[in-house]
Amino acid sequence: MTHEIVMAGFGGQGVMAIGKIIAEAGLKEGKNVSWLPSYGPEMRGGTASCNVIVSADPVGSPIVTGATEAIVLNRPSLDKFEKDVVPGGMLFINSSLIDKKSTRDDIKVYYVPANDIANELGNGKIANMVMLGAYIAATNAVSEDTIMEIVTEMFQGKKASVIPLNKEALAKGAECVK
Repeated sequence: MTHEIVMAGFGGQGVMAIGKIIAEAGLKEGKNVSWLPSYGPEMRGGTASCNVIVSADPVGSPIVTGATEAIVLNRPSLDKFEKDVVPGGMLFINSSLIDKKSTRDDIKVYYVPANDIANELGNGKIANMVMLGAYIAATNAVSEDTIMEIVTEMFQGKKASVIPLNKEALAKGAECVK
């Protein structure tokens, strides 16, 4: 199956990081992948989105025109990308920051209180990893084991201490969709 994913939020929420993790995991699993980031003009707090494609087939273009899945971390991202999910697709909404419900009845919608869970775990910066855990559990686009391999490779040396917290965030996100 081909997963054409749009993920979006404001700068600093880790949108690019989870996109890159998914792409790296797909690559490690021998799949064809693309990762296309898009930044707003602001460095932090502006709009940030990325397109990720993970497929068994060759990827012809890195641009997602019909998302099979969308991960939205803030309200403007929901407003902008909800319509881009194809019928039968999936939408992952950070319900900690988005008080609006999806208007679609032709897609599967998951409401994940990512910021609330991250704060309960003691680090608000890992809300993106909570969303990633929910996404991986619902789609199986790549395996959770491969995701953890990539996270372990990313956080070496002094940063290795955050690996258990990231693993816990992934597990808590997965619980939200089971």
